[in-house]
Amino acid sequence: MTNHGASAMPTIFFGHGNPLNALHPNDWTRGWAEMGRKLPRRPRAVLAVSAHWYQPGTALTAMAKPPTIHDFGGFPRELFEVEYPAPGDLELVRRVRTLLDPTVVRADLDWGLDHGTWSVLRHVFPAADVPVVQLSIDATQPPAFHYELGRRLRPLRDEDVLVIGSGNVVHNLRAYAWKNPSTAPYDWTLRFDAKVRELIAQGDHAALVNYAALGQDAALAIPTPDHYLPLLYVLGASDAGEPATFPTGGIDGASMSMLSVQFG
Repeated sequence: MTNHGASAMPTIFFGHGNPLNALHPNDWTRGWAEMGRKLPRRPRAVLAVSAHWYQPGTALTAMAKPPTIHDFGGFPRELFEVEYPAPGDLELVRRVRTLLDPTVVRADLDWGLDHGTWSVLRHVFPAADVPVVQLSIDATQPPAFHYELGRRLRPLRDEDVLVIGSGNVVHNLRAYAWKNPSTAPYDWTLRFDAKVRELIAQGDHAALVNYAALGQDAALAIPTPDHYLPLLYVLGASDAGEPATFPTGGIDGASMSMLSVQFG
């Protein structure tokens, strides 16, 4: 399976933001489409870690045809009608379980592709013809656990698998400007977004894993870990000293960072 002699597939964290980004062309969705076009080659599969599969235990979607999950409420009917019929990949499920051993990884037949995954991938791979497997985030484990799983997933990049995380490095819905998403960002939003960029550029993964030590801005930016932890998988899957790029950025609704991070 290993693609010797070829460069490693990139690993990417997407700031996915509002589910309506699945429908509407904007700077972020155009950026995601461009990221897909610039990949060195078509991946044989995608392994996706989405903020929206946050549960006790580690699991993988293990069905041949994962359903499209509309895991939200209060949005237009058009959004609930979106289907992303990418196939699954049972060989990848077996491979990931091997790489993550001795962590117990359950084969799941109930979940599917949630909007953290399909709202982005429908722009990156609009034909839905690249197989996709989702990996859950174990809500009972500390940040270092998730970073370590990312490290164990690193070999997939040499096997033409695109490892992605989907969340937001700043994600505070209580502070979100729902009535006017173009409201100027809060100072703490801008500071923490800049801090994350700075630490990634410096390769200081330890500080990013131990984000609670980054103070009040971190507490406001990450009131719950679910949208931040996918970044740690991507950091773990990167190589020491591998340069990062930030293909998309900006703030939505004053309290949501749309930063994307790519290695490779």
